[in-house]
Amino acid sequence: MKKRISIFASGSGSNAEEFFKHFQNHPSVEVVSVFTNNKSAGVIERASRYHIPHHVYNRTFWQTGDVILDILAEEKVDYIVLAGFMLLIPQALVKQYSDRIFNIHPALLPKFGGQGMYGSNVHKAVKAAGESESGITIHFVNEEYDRGTIIYQESCPLSPEDSAEEIAAKVLKLEHKNYPKVVEQEVLKTI
Repeated sequence: MKKRISIFASGSGSNAEEFFKHFQNHPSVEVVSVFTNNKSAGVIERASRYHIPHHVYNRTFWQTGDVILDILAEEKVDYIVLAGFMLLIPQALVKQYSDRIFNIHPALLPKFGGQGMYGSNVHKAVKAAGESESGITIHFVNEEYDRGTIIYQESCPLSPEDSAEEIAAKVLKLEHKNYPKVVEQEVLKTI
């Protein structure tokens, strides 16, 4: 029986689509649903192209996590992948899916992590700090922003001339290249 993944995303869904492609004909792992808190998120269109059902819920819905747990149980979801999901995961969900919720952060944690450090905020902070490298951190999710156990990191060199947008583009390439493969490795360890 295949291991089942649900993707949580709030934005365009470029990382989510990398998962859809990676696991499309996979013998052991499949993406079975997408959850979003944004009714106009690009991830909805991307999921539709791959015939993956999606759920749209407002911020209030996410606060306890009870209904989410019921839906995930009904869908027999084994793992959750956060792909640009902008809300804190409810404690009930973190507890139920301990070491089974993956997140990717667009910097080398513990630097440039924590509440408010997402998307362009991270890349602007990296630029402002004059860092010579940035990268990605794939980690398990716990009750605190960006504080879960680190699974994988990869860096890319930066030049002083790189803008925040150029840093973002370099980091996004690392995200697309590595995120599905690292999650696949972790999931296959449990089979």
